[in-house]
Amino acid sequence: MRDSLTLYLIAAMLCSGIGSSMFSLLANRYPWVLRLAAFPLLCLSGLASLAVGALALLEGVTLAIELPFGLPWLHWHFRLDPLAGFFLGIIGIITAVVGVYGPSYTRKYQQGPYSLSALGFFTGLFVVGMQLVVLADDAFAFMVAWEVMSVASYFLVAYEHHQAANRRAAFLYLLMAQIGAVLILLCFGIFSGFSDDFTFDAFRVAELDPLWASLAFTLALAGFGMKAGLVPLHVWLPEAHPVAPSHISALMSGVMLKVAVYGFIRMLFDFLGPLRWEWGLVLLTAGSVTAVYGVLYALVQTDLKRVLAYSSVENIGIIFICLGFSVTYLANDAPIIGVLGLIAALYHVLNHALFKSLLFLNAGAVIERSHEHDLEAMGGLIRRMPWTGLFFLVGCLSISALPPFNGFVSEWLTFQTALQAPALESGVLRAVIPIVAAILALTGALAAACFVRVYGISFLGQPRGRHARRAREVRMGMLIAQGTLAGLCVLTGLLPTMVVTLIGAVTDSLLHEPIAAATRHGWLWLTPIAPETASYSAPLIMLGVLMALAAWFCVWIWLRKSRKKNPTARRDPWDCGFGGLTPRMQYTATAFAMPFEQVFRHTWRLKTQCTREMDSNLATKPENLEYQLEVEDRAWLWLYAPVGKWVLNASRLVARIQTGHIRHYLAYSFLTLIVLLWLIS
Repeated sequence: MRDSLTLYLIAAMLCSGIGSSMFSLLANRYPWVLRLAAFPLLCLSGLASLAVGALALLEGVTLAIELPFGLPWLHWHFRLDPLAGFFLGIIGIITAVVGVYGPSYTRKYQQGPYSLSALGFFTGLFVVGMQLVVLADDAFAFMVAWEVMSVASYFLVAYEHHQAANRRAAFLYLLMAQIGAVLILLCFGIFSGFSDDFTFDAFRVAELDPLWASLAFTLALAGFGMKAGLVPLHVWLPEAHPVAPSHISALMSGVMLKVAVYGFIRMLFDFLGPLRWEWGLVLLTAGSVTAVYGVLYALVQTDLKRVLAYSSVENIGIIFICLGFSVTYLANDAPIIGVLGLIAALYHVLNHALFKSLLFLNAGAVIERSHEHDLEAMGGLIRRMPWTGLFFLVGCLSISALPPFNGFVSEWLTFQTALQAPALESGVLRAVIPIVAAILALTGALAAACFVRVYGISFLGQPRGRHARRAREVRMGMLIAQGTLAGLCVLTGLLPTMVVTLIGAVTDSLLHEPIAAATRHGWLWLTPIAPETASYSAPLIMLGVLMALAAWFCVWIWLRKSRKKNPTARRDPWDCGFGGLTPRMQYTATAFAMPFEQVFRHTWRLKTQCTREMDSNLATKPENLEYQLEVEDRAWLWLYAPVGKWVLNASRLVARIQTGHIRHYLAYSFLTLIVLLWLIS
């Protein structure tokens, strides 16, 4: 009965996504189709995906499906298990929310030059591709679904193609996606060579020697890491996310990056067999560099969506740090702590999907109403967009890992994993893990500063631009979508034991190690190792917060009554007797980041330009002062720019053979024919 229900839900999930794409083809002629058919079907696909994931996690449904497609000697295989169910649940939540957000958001494209049909068609295809990647159970079906996901998202990144920067970002994204796909294919080739088959069941029983296993690990880390955004393979991410429509950015950052993490987890814990501590060290190093690099570059960006893109790089680094902890402990015969590391990674996968999707949807609302991407042109939006401001604040608190929001729980679990380093026998590892934990603490502090900057500059203070002064709240559909994700950020932070119980089904299926200690004391207390080691109660913290707010409210009521009896003059704060406040008197995003620039100045490649115009009547009085800051990604300058230069030089050399003379082309053909005949004979 459960298997039949699961099959029906999987069919509904895929058919709804495909139906959303098909209906969207009519949107150019009938724009209402996008709002009344395509996005509702997309929402239905997300809800069905969430239901399938719930069945796999709560009911333990495991299902194998074989379809007569693909190659004549290799049918397509699909499989649902708890790991696939967990990621299908994430895909379902964000897809359903985007289905609610999209009808209101895409109204702005109705009168523009861009195709509504293309937007709806490739959005549905993108979602279906991600769902099939998670369900695929053989290398051929996996790569087909991976390419559907990559190519569909390429067209979405290039959607506003009239701008050259968008076309460049889309090309860079597609190029790196294809390189990553080749690396993944080579990784699968190693498993296929040892198993003589392309099915994942054969990969699971393949016995790789240490050298080939390490090579497969390296190829998978590079291939999946390129799609996830590991440094230095991340350069496409801050280029592609800012130019895509905001609901697509939410799907890409909140879901697609996690699909890449899914592929790596599947390969690492399901295919590779015995884990090696050296792999854990590589993951810890890559994750630490990625986390610090991402948050430092997020700190100095002024484009709102670019800040969020670099923040995604940081959070992917945190996830890989958790995976590094897990591999390190599992390889050193500490299974309980290794399972805790994997739970922390999966918890952060869920958390990042929720709060980063929320922040991208918030950014879409802000950009639509303020018509600005630049933080320097915003300000004072909380008075004009109060609900968006509230939901944006929840996202900022969550991503800054403040209790009782969800980001705190996963990072707390990560630190609890790191604190168990004395359980390791290797002195080197016992020294490395505290260093990684310190880097993670630094990353958390910088992330908090980054989002204090983002929220303060964009929502507080006075408007810095004409559009910000005229902004107003967005439509109800966009608010419902933002509110849903904000509520989930709070809920998954308040009930961590329930989330850990769901994730425990995944770790039990992969590692056959349930983590009963974490949930032994019920929903009130989370005890990852043991109560005497560490415990955390989010509901009690929330109760304390509510009591503090209630006390503050009572004091405010009392002061309000006293002010009515003895009224006092009220003036603008900080005017210092110089008259009314102006936007020029408040902090800018660049000024806020300047202390961090001084401390970490060798991290970035910064170009600054200061232009001062003096008063024509008084030469010593500045009339206008402009400060411009340009930040260049060092990874691009060190790794990609030299390769690009080499490719251009090589193409110029190759172009010399194109002389325009027919006799030369006949000679090339004749020589090619001679060489081929020689090779064949």
